[in-house]
Amino acid sequence: MVGRDRVLDGSGRASHGVAHAPDTGRVVADGPRRRHRWLGFGFVALLSFLGGMTDAIGFLRAGDFLSFMSGNTTRLAIAVGKDHGSDVGRLAAILAIFVAGNAVGVVVVRCTGERQWPLLMLVAIVTGLVAGFVGAAPSPWSYLPLVFAMGMLNAAVDNVAGHPIGLTYVTGALSRFGKGLGRFLCGDLRLGFLAQMFPWIGMLAGAVTGVFLLQAFQEAAIWAIGGLAVILTLISLAVPRSWMRHSFGLG
Repeated sequence: MVGRDRVLDGSGRASHGVAHAPDTGRVVADGPRRRHRWLGFGFVALLSFLGGMTDAIGFLRAGDFLSFMSGNTTRLAIAVGKDHGSDVGRLAAILAIFVAGNAVGVVVVRCTGERQWPLLMLVAIVTGLVAGFVGAAPSPWSYLPLVFAMGMLNAAVDNVAGHPIGLTYVTGALSRFGKGLGRFLCGDLRLGFLAQMFPWIGMLAGAVTGVFLLQAFQEAAIWAIGGLAVILTLISLAVPRSWMRHSFGLG
C-alpha cells in the first residue's frame, strides 16, 4: 500500500502531502495584461489625436488654441503686456472654460461608475452642436464650447499601467520623456518613459490631419471632430470593465 509522500518543508521539518507546482498564475496573467496595456496606450494616442485635430482646426479657423493651454497662457501674458483688452478677456475665458471642462469631466466619470464612454459621448454631442451652428465666418467666441469639450476630454485618462498621462499637455509629456531619457543614460534601464510619446505622437498626427481636413473641406472639417469622438465612444463601450483600472487610465 502506497502512502502519501513525505516532503520536507522550508524549515527542514517533515510534512505529509503532495508537492504542488509553483504558482504560475501571475506569469499567465502577465501576457494578457501586457496586451491590455498596449491597447490602453493606443487608446491614449487616439484621444490625443482628437485633441490635436481640434486644436489645429480651431487655431486656423478662429486664431486660438482649443486644447493647448500652455500656448494660450503665453498669449494671455502678451495680451496683458500690450494692453489688448479684447484678447485678454477672450483668452482668460478660454483658460477658465478649459479648467471648468476638466472639473466637469471628472464629475461625469465619477458619477457614471468610472467609465469613459459617457464622457466621450458628451464630447461628441458638444462638438456636433458646434459643427451645426458655426457658420463659414465664425467669431473666436463661437469655438468656446470646443474648449470645454477638450477640457472634459482630459479627464478621460489619468494613467496607463501606472504611467501618468496628459492627453493635450504635450509640454509635460516631452518633459517626462526627457527626464526618463536622462535617467536611462545614467544607468536606470527602465523604459517606462517611452509611454510619454503616445500622447505626443497622437496630438502631432491629429494636428496634421486637422490641417489636411480643413484644406479639403473648409468649415465642414469640424464634423470630423464629432465623428472621431463618436468612434472613441464606441471603442470605450467595447472595453471590458476589468481592463479599466490597470490599462485604460481610470480608477
